[in-house]
Amino acid sequence: MAVNRESIAKVVSGNGIRTGQQYLEGLRDDREVWTGGKRIADVTAEPGMGRGAETLALFLDKQHSAEFQDSVTYMADDNTRCAMAFKAPKSVEDIKARGAAYYEWAKWSNGMFGRTPDYKNASLMAFASAPDFLSQGVKGPGGAAMAQNMANFYDYVRTNDKVLTHTLVNPAINHAQAAAGKYSAKVALQVVKETDEGIIVNGARLLATLGPLADEIEVFPSTVLKGSDENIPFAFAFAIPIATPGLKLICRDTYDHGKSHFDAPLSSRYEEMDAVVIFENVFVPWERVFMYGQPELCNQAFNATNAVVHMAHQVACSKLAKSEFMVGLMCAIAKATGRDKDLYTKGLIAEVMQMTETVRALLFSSEAQAHPDQHGNFIPLRSPLDTSRNLFPKMYPRMVEILQLLGSSSLMATPTEADFSNDLAPDVEQYFQLANLESKDRVALYRLAHDVAVSGFGNRQALYERFFFGPPALMASAYFDIYSKDSLVDRVDSLLSSN
Repeated sequence: MAVNRESIAKVVSGNGIRTGQQYLEGLRDDREVWTGGKRIADVTAEPGMGRGAETLALFLDKQHSAEFQDSVTYMADDNTRCAMAFKAPKSVEDIKARGAAYYEWAKWSNGMFGRTPDYKNASLMAFASAPDFLSQGVKGPGGAAMAQNMANFYDYVRTNDKVLTHTLVNPAINHAQAAAGKYSAKVALQVVKETDEGIIVNGARLLATLGPLADEIEVFPSTVLKGSDENIPFAFAFAIPIATPGLKLICRDTYDHGKSHFDAPLSSRYEEMDAVVIFENVFVPWERVFMYGQPELCNQAFNATNAVVHMAHQVACSKLAKSEFMVGLMCAIAKATGRDKDLYTKGLIAEVMQMTETVRALLFSSEAQAHPDQHGNFIPLRSPLDTSRNLFPKMYPRMVEILQLLGSSSLMATPTEADFSNDLAPDVEQYFQLANLESKDRVALYRLAHDVAVSGFGNRQALYERFFFGPPALMASAYFDIYSKDSLVDRVDSLLSSN
């Protein structure tokens, strides 16, 4: 159904949630985005990128619909309607409402558009709710100012419904150096000058998903920054518009090759684009700086503010929607082929069902056991979310493998939409039918499966899931470190010391 964005804009004038049209207009600025050896004049009109922006615009429009508004937005204390992820949760019910909104956002793309705005909005709410942490001693204008900067930025993004991307990782010349928490001045983003008005930064960062299609970029510290004086130039957190002079985005190849929604049902809709971010002596005003000059604090930021917990909550909801989609796709293939009675086929799909229910159970456990945090908000219980985000990087590649096993050569025996209207149409209609599906529906189903399990878009999804929160070994090590082990070891010791 076509969206009348002009009529929507009139209805929501002055509201905290934007329309898709307002979002797209905001992208038509002086941002410096490069792809395929050329600078893009307008990301909303760029082949291979513009349709991703249009998809996100449609999502933003859904915030205004009677069907979804109450579940994905809320009325703030200042009588501004805002996206639900900005709401500071004060009860278990608030946590569940946030989870329901995350899940609704994820279902709109079946988890295939990973960097929807609610992900960064959740972390921004957490940082703004932790002024005591941000107020700790910093260089520059002082800690209290840093905390106020974050509060102001939160209000700005919340009331203007801005779309954020972020970047955390510095490029490394030497792996051992990076593993030791040190950075190379040749490539890593660093402060090169301080002025009365702000800081000037130079270097690069990896990797900004949705970067070309975002309004602003958060540049936050890595969690492995070593607390030493030599790392002070690399210790900061700030946010600036994508269109800031000196900021450049170098994009990877697109996975949207201009095919129809029939031929490429996922990549034609959900290309969110990833980019390396280059900062060429970029000026950042003090009012946009949130942390500065204290490496030992920077690597605590996500844990101390509980941003990591709220982000993991959003991610768990997204992965549940994605897992459900994979089950649905596999069951559709089994039904179409008449293999839904085959023991082997059912066993493969049951494995994916079990993964899905594991994610659901962990999410339920986390929300049901939400509790107050040190900053006056409620947070979901962390341990189930940590378990989910350690398991899913293993689960999703296995889901893709099972889909490949179920699809087999049919994943490549896929005529195009044009083949149903050319001289070959009678042959295609005859030879591509299935026991329970007409030829065109069969081809559409397998082209969808191909986009998940074979295409460049699908392989990027699998890589994305493997490293979403970081290298699996690092994630597992951190999981071990924060797991509540002492009482369990005490039980072993108690048994061994008993008579």
